[in-house]
Order: sequence, then structure tokens, then C-alpha cells
Amino acid sequence: MKHHPSTLPEEQQEMTFWEHLEELRGTLWRILIAIFIASIVAFSFKDILFDDIILAPKSKGFITYRILCALGRQFSMPSLCVDPSAFQLININLAGQFTSHLNISLVAGLIISLPYVLWELWRFIKPGLTETEIRNSRGAVAIVSLLFLLGVVFSYFIVAPLMINFLGGYLVSPTVTNQIALTSYISSITLMTLLMGLLFELPVLILFLTRIGIVTPKYLRKYRKHTAVAILIIAGIITPSPDVFSQLIVAVPLYALFEFSVIVSSRIYKKSHELAG
Repeated sequence: MKHHPSTLPEEQQEMTFWEHLEELRGTLWRILIAIFIASIVAFSFKDILFDDIILAPKSKGFITYRILCALGRQFSMPSLCVDPSAFQLININLAGQFTSHLNISLVAGLIISLPYVLWELWRFIKPGLTETEIRNSRGAVAIVSLLFLLGVVFSYFIVAPLMINFLGGYLVSPTVTNQIALTSYISSITLMTLLMGLLFELPVLILFLTRIGIVTPKYLRKYRKHTAVAILIIAGIITPSPDVFSQLIVAVPLYALFEFSVIVSSRIYKKSHELAG
């Protein structure tokens, strides 16, 4: 049974190096087992994993395309009605489809087990925190998990469809047909999804940097315009389309995430100065 250091006599407060190592090894094993089990579950549902999730953004009936097309009709912007099924996915490696199945199952297992993984890491570091640090960190696992999953959802329903539509349908010449390797398609989607999941952890990063004094709300506000320009550039890279509307669909949520980070930084900065005063 674990005890917080403040509740034990001084001579019992610190674990030995080997006890810490043993505890860390147990934590890592439980994390690996959780990811492995979640990956097996994902692997078992191949049809759902591929037909209903991974390959769905390639279908014209995908919900994002239907919404964009409805908006296009509403605002007389026919370019928003797109057909992403113009290109064909092919497999050029003997074991390509099997390895793709394994890789996607692993990524899905990581996403599914993320809350448990974060909880295990929190359980490992908790005994080394003070009562105040524990109190201030309540809900951290839920918040980090929620932000990551929001990033995954944002990538899957917004970024990935726009990226697939543009890059999959881009032609340097009508005589060249796009036949996209399955591994290329999957790696593009998974990489973008994981990157967006990490990007949505920006408020947590800003909170940490504010607490240790590296970032202040004044600093963030000073570079607000620079951040807006950078986000527009990122949105242009993610959705390299002449359609400004699709770029705004990506840029607006990202900028809102930055403004939320400024609010978080302001509250942490104000609270820390009140305590210091």
C-alpha cells in the first residue's frame, strides 16, 4: 500500500533506487499489457476498423463531405461538393495489407488505452508530490485524455478528409492517374491524427510552462498576431487548397485552442502571484 511522503516518518518517506526501479518496471509492464490487449481487440474488428473508420474518409458519403456539400449549396460555393473517391488504393507489397492491419491495430490500441496509460503514469508520480500539488492536479488525467481525443476527432473529421480530397485528387497532368499505396494512405492519416492529438495538448503545455515561469500571459498576448499568422500557414499546409473556407475550418479551432491556452495561463499566473503575495 502506498503512502504519501507527508504521512510517514522521515526515515520511511523515500523509497530506495531499486524500489523506484521496480515500481517503474511494474508500471511500464501494465501499460504495455493494456496497449497489447486493446490492440488485439482492435485487430479482431478488422471490418469496422478499416471499412467504417480508416477508409471512410475516402467515401463520398462521409459525413464531413455531406456537410461541406450542404454548406456549398447554401452559400453558392459548388467547389465544396467534392468526390474523394477519384483515386484508387492499391497494395504493392506481399505483406502490405497484413502489416497495415497490425500497424493500425497498434495505433488504435494506443488511443483506446490512453486514459489507462495516463492513469498508470499518474499513479507512479503521485507519491512524490506534495498535498498541494496533488490537489492542483486533480482531473489532470481526464483533461489530458479529453484534449488528446478531441485532437484525434478534429483530425479525423476535419483535417484528414480535406487532406485526402486535395492530395488524392491533385493532378500534374490528366494523363497521370493517382493510384495511392495503402501504406501511404494509412501512414498519412495516422501521422496527422497523432500530431493533432499532441497539438491539442497545447493548453496543458502552456499551463506547465506558466507554472515554472517560462511563459507568461503577457508574452502570449504579445505574440497573438504572430500566432494567428502561423496558424493560417499551418492550415494552408494541412489543407493546401485554393478554397479559403476549408482553411478557415482548420484555422479557427486551432486559434480558439491558443486563446484557451492564454486563458489558462492567465489564471495560473494570477493564482501563483496571489499565493506569493
